[in-house]
Amino acid sequence: MDRHTGLEVVQATVCSRWGAPINKSLSQDGDVIIGGLFNLYYKSSAVEHGFTQLPHYEPCTGLDLESLKNAYTMTFAVEEINRNRTLLPGVKLGYRILDSCASSYWGQQVALSLVGGDAHSCNVTPSTPRSAAYGQPGEAAAGQPVPLLIGTASSTSTIVLSRVLGPLSVPLISYMASCPCLSDRLNFPNVFRTIPSDIYQARAMARMAIRFRWTWIGAVIVNKDYGHLAIQAFQEETQGKGVCFDFIETVLKETIVSDASRVALTIQASTARVTDRQFLASEAWSTSDDLLQDLDIAKVASGVVGVAIRSSPIPGFENYLRNLHPMRRPDDEFLREFWEKEFGCNLGATQSRAASLFPAKESSQKGSLPLCSGTESLEGVKNQFTDISQLRVAYNVYLAVYAAAHALHSLLSCPDRESSSGNNSSTCSSPKHIKPKELLQHLNKLNVTTPQGEMFYFQGADIPAKYDLVNWQETPEGLLKLALIGRVDGFDLHLNESAIQWSTGSNQVPVSVCTESCPPGTRKANTKGERLCCFDCIRCAEGEISNQTDSLHCERCPSEFWPNAKQTACIPRQLDFLSFNETLGITLTTAALSGAVVTTAVFVMFLCYRQTPVVRANNSELSFLLLLSLKLCFLCSLVFIGRPSVWSCRFQQAAFGISFVLCVSCLLVKTVVVLAVFRSARPGAGALMKWFGPGQQRGSVCLFTSIQIIICVTWLSLSPPVPQRDLGFQGSTVTLECAMASVVGFSLVLGYIGLLACTCLLLAFLARKLPDNFNEAKLITFSMLIFCAVWVAFVPAYISSPGKYTVAVEIFAILASSYGLLLCIFAPKCFIILFRPEKNTKKHLMAR
Repeated sequence: MDRHTGLEVVQATVCSRWGAPINKSLSQDGDVIIGGLFNLYYKSSAVEHGFTQLPHYEPCTGLDLESLKNAYTMTFAVEEINRNRTLLPGVKLGYRILDSCASSYWGQQVALSLVGGDAHSCNVTPSTPRSAAYGQPGEAAAGQPVPLLIGTASSTSTIVLSRVLGPLSVPLISYMASCPCLSDRLNFPNVFRTIPSDIYQARAMARMAIRFRWTWIGAVIVNKDYGHLAIQAFQEETQGKGVCFDFIETVLKETIVSDASRVALTIQASTARVTDRQFLASEAWSTSDDLLQDLDIAKVASGVVGVAIRSSPIPGFENYLRNLHPMRRPDDEFLREFWEKEFGCNLGATQSRAASLFPAKESSQKGSLPLCSGTESLEGVKNQFTDISQLRVAYNVYLAVYAAAHALHSLLSCPDRESSSGNNSSTCSSPKHIKPKELLQHLNKLNVTTPQGEMFYFQGADIPAKYDLVNWQETPEGLLKLALIGRVDGFDLHLNESAIQWSTGSNQVPVSVCTESCPPGTRKANTKGERLCCFDCIRCAEGEISNQTDSLHCERCPSEFWPNAKQTACIPRQLDFLSFNETLGITLTTAALSGAVVTTAVFVMFLCYRQTPVVRANNSELSFLLLLSLKLCFLCSLVFIGRPSVWSCRFQQAAFGISFVLCVSCLLVKTVVVLAVFRSARPGAGALMKWFGPGQQRGSVCLFTSIQIIICVTWLSLSPPVPQRDLGFQGSTVTLECAMASVVGFSLVLGYIGLLACTCLLLAFLARKLPDNFNEAKLITFSMLIFCAVWVAFVPAYISSPGKYTVAVEIFAILASSYGLLLCIFAPKCFIILFRPEKNTKKHLMAR
């Protein structure tokens, strides 16, 4: 039982496992030792099954340069801290770094050996002394239990180690474990990490897709928690943002060949494309050197945009790496192996030592190499180990070491430590007696500034999410290079879109949608059974607009407004009325003026031939009065054209009503006179004509007209027509019209005209067969038939006509009836006067 940790270390008498970890370590003595676990060697492709009957099978085959650089980042940080006079003053920090061989099983073994103070418990048999088992100097570092571990490089290993070390409260600071599950402090209270949770990475990728307006995408994920949790976080972040998946494919390393073939076919058949194919990569492969330097990959993956682990420079680290030399670190077996492989030589000075650590086959291979000259140097070497252009995982390791150092500093800081009495000093922790549980508490409260000036603290197990945004860009050699295009800081996305080299070769953000965005003036209508990203764009209905892209609804314009041509904005409706400038107005004006001119011409002709029988027949005075009233009828129609005003609205209906009553009154009196003349020719009816003399005729016309004047005056005095905008008609225009405030008044005007017209028609019909050669009653009958037909048709046409066409219908009725009266009554007379003068005699007119 270890007296510091309470961990009982049991030495196995028989160790027959599937290989064994490499018996090498990096060690430095110190007052406080911190442990480090790195995957320094590649893991075999064989699947680990625990114990086996193949004791000589070696799962770790080659030194991983990136992991080796990460391990030396830890040693550099420790040495830098030891040179710092303000951090851990008077306390020397040491380290013990072991290889976990990318195996959670071996990681568990070496972690227990570090925590228990025994580096290779499993490889020690009862007959093997500890020094022989270690085979390394730094016995104090090897035997002293570590209160804190930095590692591991995977979430699975970290979960396993957390459950193993959790009861011991040993803090575990991982630099690569990004599983969201590790944020659960209830299940993993001793885990900290200097890499953000994958939840934040997925959210960053989702925000990029939203920013680029990629709404139709496909996803390829690893068929493990890493992939499934990431896609779940992505979907949660994009929920309600219009982002849909065309497909989600999964792959596994064990079945990568068949999975890759299936995924390739899915991608080729997919409609989710950004012009062609634009990849949005996670940090798992966005910075892969193997992919970036593959010419075949460069042909299909140019323009990749991805999220990457945040990088940061570490001042002095490059010089530290390039100054590494086996002569200055004779006990560093990792450096020895790297050196011999890099320079192709054998460090013979320590051959005997190396022979005890390497298998016989490997030692024989080294023996065949030439001896190193001693002039070899890393100054001019360019490889993955010496490349510090983008320190990502290495910087996470650097932060982890500083987090451990600051927590130790906080734990060991005791006011007036030197002057404290024995009783008080018992409350202060000693470098030789650090309790992991107390160190865990100080890590939870950590809030410091890094050497780079960055605020550093833990939020539970996590640090604030920070990522780099990178872009794969082509180089002149045809390879790909990694370019920094932005950063993610918490929920803030800082992106330089102009620096992106897209897969299309254009500097414009590519488009990937199931359906093109609905432009303003339309609305989205989802198709039944389709995803929300697939929809139809429907034009807004008449009178409605949408002024946003991808609008779900169209809005109706207010009553005095109407959509513009594109239906993107409501504009004031233009006033519309029958004007003299438009085609219809010009046509009606021409017809009205032509009628007035013709009427005037007939008037002049009758005036010239006023002594002829045709003109004198049936009271020429009434004929002149009828022509005057017809001229007024033609001219009154002009009052209906033009912008309605208060006085024009009143005058037009009065002029129309009075003019037509005057006209019909003249015809009615003429008809009555015709009947009276022929009735007076009967025996005993001679006195009848005294009631129908010229004076009586004029009086009758005045009487009939006066009644209409009284109706009009009363109507216009009580409830006259007023200019009003007709908003009921839907269109880009609003009609300005004379609204009938009183339908009764207008009905009385029309009704009175109709009454006179019907009476005239009836009397003319009765007198149509009187035995004159020229019977004016027949002409009046035809004219009144036309007159009545026009005005009967006028009523439904007037009611059903929209806007200004209501006015046009009334003008047409006025002109049609006026022309009917003019032509039916006066055309035959004009024909006789002009072309048949021989018939313009009293004898001819009186002939039976």
